[in-house]
Amino acid sequence: MKSLFTPLRWLYCLYASLTFIVVMLLVIPFVIIGSFFGKIKGGNFIYRLCTLWGDGWFFLIGIRHRNLYEAPHDKREQYIFVANHISYLDAPIIVKTLRQQVRVLGKVEMAKVPIFGFIYKNAVVTVDRSSAENRARSVRVLKSVIKKRISIFIFPEGTFNETHRPVKDFFDGAFRIAIETQTPIKPVLFLDAYARQHYRSLLSINPGRSRSVFLAPVPVAGLTNKDLPALKQKVFDIMEQKLREYKATWIE
Repeated sequence: MKSLFTPLRWLYCLYASLTFIVVMLLVIPFVIIGSFFGKIKGGNFIYRLCTLWGDGWFFLIGIRHRNLYEAPHDKREQYIFVANHISYLDAPIIVKTLRQQVRVLGKVEMAKVPIFGFIYKNAVVTVDRSSAENRARSVRVLKSVIKKRISIFIFPEGTFNETHRPVKDFFDGAFRIAIETQTPIKPVLFLDAYARQHYRSLLSINPGRSRSVFLAPVPVAGLTNKDLPALKQKVFDIMEQKLREYKATWIE
């Protein structure tokens, strides 16, 4: 039975790829215009374009996204958003989830992709994790963004979680920045990214539901860097517990 659906799956993957490219080409002229307006105004404009791109592409490929809220979420407030990282689809899910001014920390390698890379490097703060100097520069940029009253988004796992645990070990970066800028952490769960397109193959993409869950913010007021391990563990435990409660499909 599975083999009967293989041609349809290939056709769907081809269709999803073509629509991704078409929507991207429609957006790129406006991204070029936005790039002339600086990192703040231009960056906000380009992120808004990315949300429109995500809306259009998800509609065309039949992925239905919903945001769920375990606690009230005020888009006017500033947060450091953290989420689990499990799928190639996580990037468009970010722009479907966060409908406010935000900057995303992303891998520098993606900026090398033709055409897409131009949008990417103008919409995110890139980081080369192999370079201590580059990591430090990225932290400085993120802190400057926070000073402009713009939220930031970081995957604390750094790379895909291939462990089949709810989340894998976190890096310190998001939590250090939260403490040093006194900005609360806002955990978000991407529940269906693995089911829609898992990390093993770009060709695994399929239509269906997509849900993001906003959890209650974790305050950092008064914390110092001595509290970093405890803060990181607290957020890890919250996300792990909630992913189990929601029965995330990759957990064994």
